[in-house]
Amino acid sequence: MGTAEPAWLSFLGGAGTVTGSKYLLTVGERRILIDSGLFQGEKQLREQNWAEFGIPPGSISDVLLTHAHMDHVGYLPRLVRGGFAGRVWATAPSIRLAEIVLRDSAFLNERDAEHAAKRGYSKHHPPLPLYTTADVEATLPLFRAVGYHEPLDLGDGIVARYYPAGHILGSASIHVTTPSTNVVFSGDVGRHTHPVLRPREVPPGAVTVLIESTYGDREHPDPEIAHEPFADLIRRTVRRGGSVLVPAFAVDRTEILLKTLSEMQAEGRIPQLPVFVNSPMALAALAVYRDPAYRDELRPDLDPAHFIDLPALREIRSTEESVRLNHPRHPCIVIAASGMATGGRVLHHLKHMLPDHRHSVVLVGYQGEGTRGRSLVDGATQLKMFGRYVPVRAEVLQDDEFSVHGDRSDLLDWLAELSPGPRTVYTVHGTPEVSRAFGAHITERIGVPALVPTLGETVRLD
Repeated sequence: MGTAEPAWLSFLGGAGTVTGSKYLLTVGERRILIDSGLFQGEKQLREQNWAEFGIPPGSISDVLLTHAHMDHVGYLPRLVRGGFAGRVWATAPSIRLAEIVLRDSAFLNERDAEHAAKRGYSKHHPPLPLYTTADVEATLPLFRAVGYHEPLDLGDGIVARYYPAGHILGSASIHVTTPSTNVVFSGDVGRHTHPVLRPREVPPGAVTVLIESTYGDREHPDPEIAHEPFADLIRRTVRRGGSVLVPAFAVDRTEILLKTLSEMQAEGRIPQLPVFVNSPMALAALAVYRDPAYRDELRPDLDPAHFIDLPALREIRSTEESVRLNHPRHPCIVIAASGMATGGRVLHHLKHMLPDHRHSVVLVGYQGEGTRGRSLVDGATQLKMFGRYVPVRAEVLQDDEFSVHGDRSDLLDWLAELSPGPRTVYTVHGTPEVSRAFGAHITERIGVPALVPTLGETVRLD
């Protein structure tokens, strides 16, 4: 009787950084990639999107996606361009959302390359997109839907199961069994409760666990009055005749933001204002959240069609309508992607609104190192956009209450509930400092080694 092939794990992204999640599981001749995320943030990270992948993409048989955020799915078209032609497994809502996210990403890549060519602010001649709309259209037919809890037989004795992660619609933690071992990939773990989704589930335990550590060194705020600094800023901004600009992630964050604004208006905490959603991607994602087909993923007390009640909600789709919002005539709230101000229509709004002290900007999510959003949070007095610097005179606020990443307690509770407990834990999807700090908490509470992998490292799973 032969010995089972050992399993090896390579950290090709999401190690030492909160972006670019890619974990390569190798069992004999089989290569399975868990997530295929885009590096975002600092230039040195973004440049890795252009580098050789390290192994031939065509040698990968399957990609298992935890969810449809760009840092977990955004590299897929580049992988396909490099020769990947296998299967991409994800939950049904994740497939719907990934289609929206990837098409938007390709459009922005192509447009940014065109702008750089016209205005001459790229060192490349000519500037090229990381991938194109054609690459995305070649990617979409590779998707295959998988249900929660169902055994996904990948062949060669490798079986995967998906469990709700409570992060965004369709998000999952993935338990993978191989002939020699088993491993859990946490994906992005939601908090104990989510404003829109049902609570997360804890998958069966495994010998090895990869757990995200985005907020592994801190606890989220738990104020007596939810989002009161945000509400107070809206009131102040309206009094001085300004408008509020909210760079927001198109998937999940926009839905939660609209629900929160609905509740604030219903409670009389903010005035009745026009609320503009200026993101075709966010509007498409909102339609997925409202789809009755995914009713079982929402909280039981929510009606998919009516959990947002904003009479003055306006959907902005055309470029002409978007341009008019650069100079709001009356106080309003403008929501536009992207959430870290790395691209999209929000850049044009920032360019025109930041120099005006009457306006305000609210950041409602994690702001990666090297992003414009992080610069604003850190107190930048000027911001570079489209090759020029723009003065920052508008009021800036970060509202951390919107985060749907688990904090230290959320993550430790999730890990402690795994049964059987792990023998080894790898803290991933976090900065090195945060991952190390979280690892120390894991060892103290759970009593197992918690290691911080380095980018490109390969380990044997026993």
